[in-house]
Amino acid sequence: MLKKLTIVIAASAAALIGATSAGMAQTKLKWAHVYETSEPFHTASVWAAQEIGKRTNGRYAIDVYPASQLGKEADINQGLSLGSVDIIISGSSFAAKSFPPIGVTYYPYTFRDADHLLAYTKSDVFKDLTKGYEDKTGHRIVAVTYYGVRHTSSNRPIKACADMKGLKIRVPDVPAYLAMPRACGANTAPIAFAEVYLALQNGTVEAQENPLTTIEAKKFYEVQKHIVLTGHIVDHLNTIISGGLWKKLSEEDRKIFTDVAQEAAAKATGEIKVNEAKLVDFFKQKGLTVTEVDKAAFRDTVIKTTSFESFDYRKADWERIQAVK
Repeated sequence: MLKKLTIVIAASAAALIGATSAGMAQTKLKWAHVYETSEPFHTASVWAAQEIGKRTNGRYAIDVYPASQLGKEADINQGLSLGSVDIIISGSSFAAKSFPPIGVTYYPYTFRDADHLLAYTKSDVFKDLTKGYEDKTGHRIVAVTYYGVRHTSSNRPIKACADMKGLKIRVPDVPAYLAMPRACGANTAPIAFAEVYLALQNGTVEAQENPLTTIEAKKFYEVQKHIVLTGHIVDHLNTIISGGLWKKLSEEDRKIFTDVAQEAAAKATGEIKVNEAKLVDFFKQKGLTVTEVDKAAFRDTVIKTTSFESFDYRKADWERIQAVK
């Protein structure tokens, strides 16, 4: 009888543990971004979602929603506070809508190259800016992915800043992205990312700006004649965990989420660097004209016409970034 009772108790305990584990596995999270499924940002996000599931023994099940399925970039940023998304990848330019100083990294010609950007992510100024964003919003930036150097594609030849005067160019509805085109006299239009191809195709705009990898992934080269290597912003994406989720995570889980996000960012960064290096030749083979420009001249025009204060940036932060080696 005692043996039977012991077996029953053991079975009940096992069932309870199983039920608890099953209950924990039902913690479902939403990870959103605006990029295509073919891009490293998506494949790295899917890997990260699966890896977090593995490292937490299935306590978290994360679904990744690509290509603006849960809304445009502004929407998913807002979703962090509304609770409609738990994790996103998004640029600091959008984070700057909540905490303007973090957007200084989008002031044109801030970073020398990808290595300078990555060095910045390990610096004290990065820690200060991300803390300012977290203090303001509650959301936690846990990783940074190199997005690529932003260049200009156009149906008009451009060799100098003055050649952009009157150019109808699509630019994201973020002040820092507008700085270089407006400094050069272009007419900017904030068209949603998912609608840019059609806008270029039907002539609503005649140009846009994005990294070469995005120009290739979104097939903008099919409706453009020129790639102009303006190199005006060394772009990046933050992996951001909502404040609501971050508060609920244990210290152990916070480390898992952070470690995995950083590993995923490193994977995507590596792929972007490799892909980016191949694309100038790719566009030439597609029949586009690829033009090098005097970036220093573009930079001087921006600095002369565009103040940091007009964006609520702090010049001192920019100077600290310049000093990062």
